[in-house]
Amino acid sequence: MLKTPIKFVFLLLIIALNLVCDQFSKVIARKNIAPYEQISVIKDRFTLTLVENTGAFLSAGSNLPNIVRIAFLTVLPILVLGYGLWFLYSNKSLPRLMQVGICFLIGGGIGNIYDRIVYGSVTDFLHLDFVLFRTGIFNMADVSIMVGIGLLLLQNLTAAKIKNQEAEQEEASA
Repeated sequence: MLKTPIKFVFLLLIIALNLVCDQFSKVIARKNIAPYEQISVIKDRFTLTLVENTGAFLSAGSNLPNIVRIAFLTVLPILVLGYGLWFLYSNKSLPRLMQVGICFLIGGGIGNIYDRIVYGSVTDFLHLDFVLFRTGIFNMADVSIMVGIGLLLLQNLTAAKIKNQEAEQEEASA
C-alpha cells in the first residue's frame, strides 16, 4: 500500500536499481564484446553476442521510416512510462506485488529508452539456447520487463484465487 512519500521513494529506488543494473551490464558488454562476437558462457547454452537493435522486440520496426520509428519506439514509450509513474504514485492502495511489478516494467523501459535516445539503438547481448527454449538476443532491461510482467500475472492469479475462495465460502455459508 502506497501511503507515504517514503514508500514512493522506495519504489523509485526499485526502478533505479533496475535501470542501474541494465546500464551497468550494457557498459560492460559494449567495452568487452565486439559486435556480433559470440562468447560462450555455458557451453553453447548461454552466450554473449553484442548487437545494436534499432527496432523493438526481435527488431520489430527497425525498417520503419526514422520519424515513425522515433514516434512509436521513443515518444510513445516515454508517454507510457510517464503514465506508469503517475499511476504508481496516484493509486495509493495497489497491492505490493503489483507495485513492484510496475517498478520493474518502468525500470526496464527506461533502460531501453535511454539507449535509444543516447545511442540510437538498444544494446542487446544475452542469448539462451536450451534447444526447446531459445531466445532472441536480449538485455537486462528486457529481463526486468519480463520479471515485471511475471509479477503482475502472479498478482492477478493470486487475487483471482482469493476471490474464488471468498465466493466459495459465501456459497457454503448461504
